[in-house]
Amino acid sequence: MSEEPASGPKTVLPAPRHSSIEVWKKGGRLLSVLIAFNVMLLACTLITGGAFNKVAVYDKDVFALLTTMMLLSLLWLLFYLLYSARRPDAVPYRDVHAGPIWLRGGLVLFGVCTLVMDAFKTGYYSSFIECQSVIKILHPVIQAVFVIVQTYFLWVSAKDCIHIHLDLTRCGLMFTLTTNLAIWMAAVVDESVHQAQSYSSSHNNVTHNHLGPNYRSASQAGGEPCPCNTVICQVFQQGYFYLYPFNIEYSLFASTMLYIMWKNVGRLLVPSYSHSHIPFRVSLFRETFFLGPVLGLFLFMVGLAVFIIYEVQVNGEGSQIQQALVMYYSFNIICLGLMTLVSLSGLVINRLDRRTMDQHKNPTRTLDAALLMGAALGQYAISYYSIVAVVVGLPKDLLGALNLAHALLLIAQHTFQNVFIIESLHRGPPMEEPHGGPCHGLAFTHLDALPACPTTPRVVGPSPTGPQESEAIILAPQGQWRRRCLKDIALFLLLCNVILWIIPAFGARPHFSNTLEVDFYGYGLWAAIVNICLPFGIFYRMHAVSSLLEVYVLS
Repeated sequence: MSEEPASGPKTVLPAPRHSSIEVWKKGGRLLSVLIAFNVMLLACTLITGGAFNKVAVYDKDVFALLTTMMLLSLLWLLFYLLYSARRPDAVPYRDVHAGPIWLRGGLVLFGVCTLVMDAFKTGYYSSFIECQSVIKILHPVIQAVFVIVQTYFLWVSAKDCIHIHLDLTRCGLMFTLTTNLAIWMAAVVDESVHQAQSYSSSHNNVTHNHLGPNYRSASQAGGEPCPCNTVICQVFQQGYFYLYPFNIEYSLFASTMLYIMWKNVGRLLVPSYSHSHIPFRVSLFRETFFLGPVLGLFLFMVGLAVFIIYEVQVNGEGSQIQQALVMYYSFNIICLGLMTLVSLSGLVINRLDRRTMDQHKNPTRTLDAALLMGAALGQYAISYYSIVAVVVGLPKDLLGALNLAHALLLIAQHTFQNVFIIESLHRGPPMEEPHGGPCHGLAFTHLDALPACPTTPRVVGPSPTGPQESEAIILAPQGQWRRRCLKDIALFLLLCNVILWIIPAFGARPHFSNTLEVDFYGYGLWAAIVNICLPFGIFYRMHAVSSLLEVYVLS
């Protein structure tokens, strides 16, 4: 039996300075998540309950809840900005990957459009103030203040890894995130109300009114609704409905940035990693072959023309509706087909790329991948419902074939684009290849002594050691063609996703103009499917745009 060697005195290592933070991190996160879930369920109950005539919930109740949530969020945001963030030990680390400039720039753009929408809403409700509740006028004013303060907060604090008031900060961030999600849900439901009412009026079918969502005000419970007869009132009403897509995207952008801040509360970063961010110089179109941007801009302009013609013709007679739908599906099939092929090409080029995979912990990248996969489920659901309706239902005509091809290409395009984006986001920054062949890094004194090299030598002026001599430095190719191809691919997909966001976000609903699914599933079920799933599909396009911009920078 062997004896264990005698051990000397054991050295007890001191506990890490922030060990208490790490021990209670899960408890603090659990508390904040539970609060957010309860508040979100309450908001969902009121918002969805107010969407049906048979439920005694009025829009003033929904506005009162949203206004209260925004006021509480404002109090916490001001507390953070004026007190917590000013403590000298509050933010020992900053996450360089959180809140990139294009994400904050998009937040500001959508925030400005939301402020315009709030101005239109205030003007609309002020047009008949004598029969409206005060909360309806107060709500857009409070929302404007909330948007201004929150945008400033996210602009200056998106990268913070705060280390004080941990539980309070987590609860405040999660409550503010829930407020944004509640605003998003209310905007989606309100827009669905508008779409359902437009569909019912265009088809002259009053039986659809009780199936779709239909907000009602307290004045409508016992009498006629408030009149909107003046021209200025109708301008305000149409204006804020057209600005809803920007408000929806603002709420979702803010929610993603708040989630990253919530994940970074109490986070400890390795100094070498937290300061290893490489500043990239973004020069649009400069490092591309121009094929991707040119083709993307062409499809963008064609898509705008198709959208305008579709909106004009879809409200016409039967033959005009048929032409509008054929044109809409044809454009989308061509665009989605090209995007699928380009995404596959990007995957092939990624396989040829020698860049290493970045394995560091990155909450921003993890969230981007999760949102891309989760948001794509909405479009997957609509596509599969359409496939079943086309294959099983009747008739088998040209419009049905186009609808089927469109649904199949949507599934393929989302799948391959997601794989390309997520894999590209996990690539490390571009690095110079260590070996460039037999001529890489060699300097020759006489030009006639140059060996056969694949590149043209660059002649440098007289050498400082010998005025009469000149040097030729050979620069080997560094695989720049792969980087340029990836940048072309990213810009092409970016522009295509922008136009595919604009078309549904601003009111194109071929799901109802093409009556195949409506006849197969019934208006009630099909409207529920589209109204639930389509907002996720719209969000997917805008989130893909921000992710592709990051892919462009990283390539």
